[in-house]
Amino acid sequence: MRHPKIVTVVLLAFTALCLLQIPKVSIDGDLLRLYKNSGIHYDTYVEIGETFGTFENDAYLLVKSDKLTDPAVIEALREFALELELNSFARGTLSPFSLRKPAKDDGATRPAVPENMQSPAEVAAALEELRQNDPMMRNLIVEDLSGLVMLMFPDDSALKERGEAAMIDELRELMSFYEDPRFTIQLTGPPLWKAELLNASRSDQIKFTMSGIILGFLTAFLAFRTFWGAVLATLTPFISVVWVVGTVTMLFGSFTFLTNILTALVLVIAFAESMFFCFHWLRLSREGMEHEDAIKETILRVSPACALTSITTIIAFLSLAITPSQGIFEFAITGALAIPLAFLALVTFLPLAIRLAIKLGYKPKQAPSVALTAVIPALTKLANSFGKPIAVLSVIAFFAMIYPHTQLQPSFSFQQFLPKKSEAMAISATIDEGVGGVAPLYITFPLYDADPNVSDADFGRMETVHNVVQDVFGQGKVISAASFTHYNDAGFTRQQIFDAVGPFMKRRFITDDASIAMATSFVPTGLSSKDVRELVEQTQKQLVEAGITDAKISGFRVLSAYESVNMIKRLQDGLSLAVVFSIFIIGFAFRSWRVALICIIPNFAPILGTELYLWVSGAGLQLTTVISLTIAFGIAVDDTIHFMNHYVRARDQGYNHRDAVNRTLDRVGPALIATTLILCAGTTVVIFSVLPQVALFGALCVLTLVLALLGDLIILPALLVAGGRLMKNVGGQQNEDHK
Repeated sequence: MRHPKIVTVVLLAFTALCLLQIPKVSIDGDLLRLYKNSGIHYDTYVEIGETFGTFENDAYLLVKSDKLTDPAVIEALREFALELELNSFARGTLSPFSLRKPAKDDGATRPAVPENMQSPAEVAAALEELRQNDPMMRNLIVEDLSGLVMLMFPDDSALKERGEAAMIDELRELMSFYEDPRFTIQLTGPPLWKAELLNASRSDQIKFTMSGIILGFLTAFLAFRTFWGAVLATLTPFISVVWVVGTVTMLFGSFTFLTNILTALVLVIAFAESMFFCFHWLRLSREGMEHEDAIKETILRVSPACALTSITTIIAFLSLAITPSQGIFEFAITGALAIPLAFLALVTFLPLAIRLAIKLGYKPKQAPSVALTAVIPALTKLANSFGKPIAVLSVIAFFAMIYPHTQLQPSFSFQQFLPKKSEAMAISATIDEGVGGVAPLYITFPLYDADPNVSDADFGRMETVHNVVQDVFGQGKVISAASFTHYNDAGFTRQQIFDAVGPFMKRRFITDDASIAMATSFVPTGLSSKDVRELVEQTQKQLVEAGITDAKISGFRVLSAYESVNMIKRLQDGLSLAVVFSIFIIGFAFRSWRVALICIIPNFAPILGTELYLWVSGAGLQLTTVISLTIAFGIAVDDTIHFMNHYVRARDQGYNHRDAVNRTLDRVGPALIATTLILCAGTTVVIFSVLPQVALFGALCVLTLVLALLGDLIILPALLVAGGRLMKNVGGQQNEDHK
């Protein structure tokens, strides 16, 4: 305010720099980023990928046809399979047409699906023979011969250079070229899941920002009853989002599906603080203070409380950083950077914008909307007449809700990371039903003889592992170097079998130096994480019983099933730390342990209330559940700080205890209602995300914020009134008449 022109130039320059970054905004949909550095299961998964490669990034093409045994259809699909193999992204393919089998007469290899077959019966016999004798084909050809699956293994260098979107476009173009009324070809697999996640995240980011601004503007308009007043309250959140998006892009290069939520969070947090600032300025103006003096006084009175609310929200974000996960760490750090930017916009941009509006002739209404003030007398009467009963019930309810808190168990569902009604997931489910599963689990184990064609002893270990895994996951659901028993029984050597498989597929079974082997089982995509853990533990137990004590089991489903639970537990620890540390910070800032004590129930209760809902509904604790509780706590504690800040100031100004509570309700109550409306309106938009985890985040944030408002307007005043003796030394009134 002392140097408005210089500060304005600096702010405009920084805003312009951030605006230049917006065209560069990108979203990384790699789910593996969420689990990076999360623990031993991640390390094992990376190790297997580097040693063997995995099926996790493969493109699955589902062919469905009621005329699959028609020789003309088979030849058309053979041509498609050849084109697929020649695709610029393909490092290899797996299909009935890519597989060869040893020939008995000369030891050479022949196509597993013979060319130029003449009758449906001949085609059916060839496909059925493949299903019976080749374990890989049993997972790629539907039992009733109504469909088959082709896999394309993408080349990592091509993906890195051109991106998955280009690969998907190229595959779709190839599929469109082979459109045929006799069959359909559908594309699915992890690249498609990731693409759907990216598209949903981009859509969410635009939807969250635009809807949040519109809803916030409408709420501000209802509160201030003037168009330009609503514009003033909306400009600061908009600038905050621009600064955050630009800064994140400059520092991190991209958003993730988690950090993508930050635009909505920053928007609603900035809206809430902007409304609070404007309410305070308007009240000072109504009381006769000159507008410019009212702006300066508002900065002096509101900025310290807003700084404290920013600190508690930063603490909430940073508490997430103790979780061993790169994705959550990035979310935590990005949030901890975003909140100070929003605070900076509040204490620099907003005062200058109000100052400019006044100079341009803006005249605010004399009083806020009656919708925000109508309930205040009732709340005041409630606190004064029933303060002690409400306080007692609050304490009882608080301790009663601790039991559900202790009973909540972590839960995880892979499908919740993907959009609702995911087309790629639906196709994957069709593959699950038809040929057994899209989600691979890997079992690796060492070999001891280092024979490229596998010694008898090592082959015996392969057979042992293969049989154990097949016993757990089902007949024909496992592929390994020990799968080809039909060819082995027919007298072919292991070298002939490996030559028929080809070097690329051989490396999916055994390393080039023959030191490690791998068996792969395919499970349904929709299998719950609990079921995955049970299968893994059963497999480990049976392997040990069979004498295989050095096997490792991995896969993305294994990684997510185990590490998600570990991450949720660490997030719970972080939430507890955030709550305790924030209460301590409040006591330290107000220089009163009494203030900290009185704030415990209003700030803990919203979390416990939301956890009660999760316990009753059976939803359990998921990744975004704990994140939403942590962030909602960081936001909800803001209202408590503003309430206590005005209460302590009223005591400093000479008001007795009860009058200070009433004055605070009268002055702060409407602002808290307006800010919570904005917070809920902005966060409600998130509920409509097509990503279940993001939608759940929004729903739980809204519930926690509503409970926090009730805590600050009903429970906190009641506790203050009931605890008059406890609060006697708070503020300037050291000796008051406790009426």
